[in-house]
Amino acid sequence: MAIFAAILGIVVASVLTSNIVFSQSVGICPLLGVSKKMDSAVGMGLAVTFVNTLASVVCFLLYKLLIVWDLEYLDILTFILVIAALVQALDIVLKKFSPTLYSALGVYLPLITTNCAIFLTVNMMVSEGYVAMGTGLGLLYTAFYAFAVGIGFLLALVLMAGVRGRDEIALIPKPFRGFPIALIAAGLIALAFSGFLGI
Repeated sequence: MAIFAAILGIVVASVLTSNIVFSQSVGICPLLGVSKKMDSAVGMGLAVTFVNTLASVVCFLLYKLLIVWDLEYLDILTFILVIAALVQALDIVLKKFSPTLYSALGVYLPLITTNCAIFLTVNMMVSEGYVAMGTGLGLLYTAFYAFAVGIGFLLALVLMAGVRGRDEIALIPKPFRGFPIALIAAGLIALAFSGFLGI
């Protein structure tokens, strides 16, 4: 029961109270670049969730090996290589099986490699102490944490796509059209997310 409560706390915190975009201001580039259309926002959110979860699990196991071999100083290089390899694999799979999503994501798909949301999640796995736990429990917490961060990122993209979808029909003064109104909307959504801090 304590493990379930801990996992529930990790998920709620990662999706709402510590949302990677609206609470920590990480991953703003894809948020503004891909959130113009709902289908590309959902596709990007799912791709980031997949890469985030898989990269965190693989990096957790590799970091355990680095500890055994006394090579922890290679952690950043290892994390970057794992994330880049997974994104390249995702790029190949999407190009073959979903060309419409591949073209909708455009330049933002390769940018998942340098997406600071994924890199921060992998680093948080170490700083949150999940690596210091036993391999089974630490791996479980890492997987749920990474998945929940990805779902929080997906939620942020979907919310922004919903708001930005109304930009064309709303009466917005000319100086605020485009990115200025998107940044204002992101700020207001972030302010709303700060209401979850008491949970």
